[in-house]
Amino acid sequence: MARPLDKSLVPAVTVPRLSMYLRKLRELQARGIERVSSKQLAEMIDLNAAQIRKDFSYFGEFGTRGVGYEVERLASEIRRCLGLERSWNVIIVGAGSLGTALARYRGFAEQGFHLVAMFDASSRKVGASFGDGRTVRDVAGLEAFCREESVDIAIVAVPAHAAQSIIDRLTGLEPGRRVRAVLNFAPVKVFAPRDVVVRQVDFSSELMFLSFYLDREG
Repeated sequence: MARPLDKSLVPAVTVPRLSMYLRKLRELQARGIERVSSKQLAEMIDLNAAQIRKDFSYFGEFGTRGVGYEVERLASEIRRCLGLERSWNVIIVGAGSLGTALARYRGFAEQGFHLVAMFDASSRKVGASFGDGRTVRDVAGLEAFCREESVDIAIVAVPAHAAQSIIDRLTGLEPGRRVRAVLNFAPVKVFAPRDVVVRQVDFSSELMFLSFYLDREG
């Protein structure tokens, strides 16, 4: 049974695993499978069954010993834990190749993330279409837009030298208007107020990680 959730008690490493569990549960639902054990789920994800049970224990008792988990209920509970039962308004700042590719990603809407606007500083890109008849806005109007609209998450896909300035603008607004979460694709460490969640996506570091293991002569 689910209990009131204190997210401060949940280790940060647990959250990405929840999204993996949810993807697998959706696959099981599509195949018409109604129950799954922690051992079966662990084999699908290449994890330890005890780790899966520990991850679930932070959120309540979702299964029955010896019987396993109801797939539909478990998927629903994980969606609740991840905050996916509501819609989140998202903006993208940076209409370059990466930003426009992200804007075309259909998975946003499927997961409850509503892309409400896209911004850029280039006069060549402002006014260009990025899908569904919408156009790229001038970044000069970033603060005004955030004050008028409810923006939950900002995806920052600008050059490194511009990233901190953009995040300062997004998070420096008055309480109730500031963006509360940032996904930063710029290849630079950024800083934000303590009450703003920032996640860094560093493609170059990930490629170096792969290079390390591919270079077997090292």
